[in-house]
Amino acid sequence: MRPVLAAWLALSLLAGTGAEEMCGGPPAAPAHSIPAPQLSPEERLSPHMPESLRCDACHAIAFQIEEQLRRAEGKVGRKALSEPDYVEVLERSCSQGWESYGVQELDGEKRLAGPGLPRQEPMSVMVLGGPWPGRLSKMCHGYVGERGEEQIYEAHRRGPAALRELLCRGEKGACAGGKAGGPAPPKAMQNEL
Repeated sequence: MRPVLAAWLALSLLAGTGAEEMCGGPPAAPAHSIPAPQLSPEERLSPHMPESLRCDACHAIAFQIEEQLRRAEGKVGRKALSEPDYVEVLERSCSQGWESYGVQELDGEKRLAGPGLPRQEPMSVMVLGGPWPGRLSKMCHGYVGERGEEQIYEAHRRGPAALRELLCRGEKGACAGGKAGGPAPPKAMQNEL
């Protein structure tokens, strides 16, 4: 009988119920319900990063590229990498898993969250995996293809601000105009006067 009682007590404690509830322990703390972000069909199903999250995605990509290049330079004593080396590092940066990124909802606005991005609400639900890793990888490869490995590495050598400027700002940048994280305001038609 004792082994059965001991096993029940151990399982009850692991499950968080049992002896404390039965013996009139302290009242349970009020439960907080935090809903997961409600994703639109585009956010759930599209192979592309939604427009409203592209600026956040760009900053995440710039952070990951910066980290990977900095680590690679640290291995060679902080001197500049050769072209084959930085090309390999950029490929590895874009092909990584990206699983630590996801979407959170803060004050009704969806934001990408993960390493290199501003801290979001600590009491929120973040949706990881799903389409986000593939979208980030695709965007990263797009930036490398559009800007070129040499230009990206030169911007990295000037500092994180220069890399973010190259990738995220400018006329075609994901963060051009508008508020950070949101879509750029629509451009006025040329014959609107």
